[in-house]
Amino acid sequence: MGTSKSKDLNIRVSEPSRQRALIGLWLKVFTVIAIVASLVHIWMNSFSLTVAIKRNAVHLAFMLGMTYLTYPASSKSPRDRFTWSDALLAALSAMVGFYIYFAYDGLVARALVPVPLDYFMGALAVILVLEGARRSTGNILPVLAIIFLLYARFGYLIPGPLGHRGFSWARIITRMYMTDEGLFGVTLMVSASYVFMFILFGAFLSETGTAKFFNDFAMGLAGRLRGGPAQVSVIGSAMMGTISGSAQANVVTTGTFTIPLMKSVGYAPHFAGAVEAAASTGGILMPPIMGAAAFMMASFLGIPYVKIMAAGVIPALFYYFGIFLMVDLEARKTGLKGMPKEQLPDVRKVMREGGHLLLPIAVILLMLILGYTPLYAAFFGLITTVVGSYLRKSTRISFRAILEALANGSKTAISVGTACAVVGFVVGTVSMTGLGQVIALNIMKLSMGKLWFAMILVMLAAMVLGMGLPAEACYIVTASVAAPALVNMGVLPMAAHFFVFYYGTLSCVIPPVALTSYTAAGIAQANPTKVAIAALKLALAGLIIPYFFVYQPMLLMVDVQPLRLIWAVASGLLGIWCLATALQSYLTKPLTITERVCFFVASICLIDPGFVTDLAGFSALAIGLAAFFIRTRQQARPAAGV
Repeated sequence: MGTSKSKDLNIRVSEPSRQRALIGLWLKVFTVIAIVASLVHIWMNSFSLTVAIKRNAVHLAFMLGMTYLTYPASSKSPRDRFTWSDALLAALSAMVGFYIYFAYDGLVARALVPVPLDYFMGALAVILVLEGARRSTGNILPVLAIIFLLYARFGYLIPGPLGHRGFSWARIITRMYMTDEGLFGVTLMVSASYVFMFILFGAFLSETGTAKFFNDFAMGLAGRLRGGPAQVSVIGSAMMGTISGSAQANVVTTGTFTIPLMKSVGYAPHFAGAVEAAASTGGILMPPIMGAAAFMMASFLGIPYVKIMAAGVIPALFYYFGIFLMVDLEARKTGLKGMPKEQLPDVRKVMREGGHLLLPIAVILLMLILGYTPLYAAFFGLITTVVGSYLRKSTRISFRAILEALANGSKTAISVGTACAVVGFVVGTVSMTGLGQVIALNIMKLSMGKLWFAMILVMLAAMVLGMGLPAEACYIVTASVAAPALVNMGVLPMAAHFFVFYYGTLSCVIPPVALTSYTAAGIAQANPTKVAIAALKLALAGLIIPYFFVYQPMLLMVDVQPLRLIWAVASGLLGIWCLATALQSYLTKPLTITERVCFFVASICLIDPGFVTDLAGFSALAIGLAAFFIRTRQQARPAAGV
């Protein structure tokens, strides 16, 4: 499984279509650089005592340099090789990164008083990062960064509360390039450490065939259920979320198997794509290893990652339970049945042959629970993956496969690293100008002090930003400028940050820019808009849940009272069932409008933990069920008389 028969190392990680497919000598050169990058990051994060800003600088040198090698400047640029101008820009990118690594001690000795060369390197770094971000993430993120940089410079021209005294270009470059509050700040720090190491961990797991194991396990577990392959997709994508921080990567990994299977048993192509898109997006929300934004959240809040992981359990349970029920009801409506037992893998056999592949995940989870840092956990997860693969011949990782995993890990980390770098300009500007507090105060003013109104404003901001930004960048921006508004209104910091994290992540399935939905639509050969609308419907529970954990932080494992928590989870799951029933307008038969309204009201009241809301929810549910059964019984009587 881990071997390759090709002469050249084949980097197989699926990336956005704008990325080059290098061949020949170009691929060899890039692969060597990518392998070196992974080895350097392992050394810096596991064995070295490198100062954080120096580690971030090395990370930037590699990620930005490789951006120019693998992302073309335009649609007219070569797709199978990089040009000499790309190579020059890559070399300059490496230079501005390594310059800080070697010059930082001297800069500190000068009390951060720059010399002309510092200014030159800083200005060059800003330009290179903006162009690299344009190539790898599109236009929106670099344009946003430019707006923030211009705001830092010309804030004195802006009237009203958003105005400020302004800063010189020299001051801005110093802040952004020569301190840890801009380009080399917390965002790039997280990318250089936690994110890179866990991406690399996922690349090694892929070489062992873990994705196939997850698919086979999910197929054996859920293949006979009414929803069949669709529920397999839900379970498989949830499991893939433990090793992948990319919703699109989840779609490509599991969707190439589950989407055709769903279509073969009778699901409409657009619904098959929607199931995979919604389930894969949830993978970023799925503990123990969540998306890059989760590690950033831990850094922003200054708390151990294990607390973020624990906080994500119940919301992820609600999210996937909702999708699972929606799929089941869709199968019931359309009369679909599960797959025959003889066509399904035997779960026990799958576990015997591949159960050891779960060992690295178990090691990481145990180390996190025991209080070790995510970096240590990721490193030992890597070691366990390689060593554990030798327990079975079919999963054994060869030396070539190790090299491929190292190359794949670096390649996958490029776009995240570049996005985190350019977002550093946004975060740096916010801290320089105090913009975060200004926006927070204005949100409070617009909402007239009403928390529910403020949450709607923050939700819309996160969703709009998420339509054009990667999930990590969206979280960083909203955590910097919007989350403080919720905190100032009395919301617990963790709840406020989870709130923006959820909406930034779920923007992947929200039209018109629904990246996971469009990726799934390509595999399903379906209309992208229809896939996006269906995926949004499936993920609707995820859009409601954040409101409830803001009002009841116990759902995030904060100030837990065991009996109350059990009741809150039970009533929440019942509420999710009511929501799925209302959205699908189906129980055992189609629902009337009145019955749908009753089920929808019940869902909202039951998901929100509290005595009054639960009482109202049970009342609405009782009315809806009574109306349904009375109606269906009356409809059945004439048929029985005939």
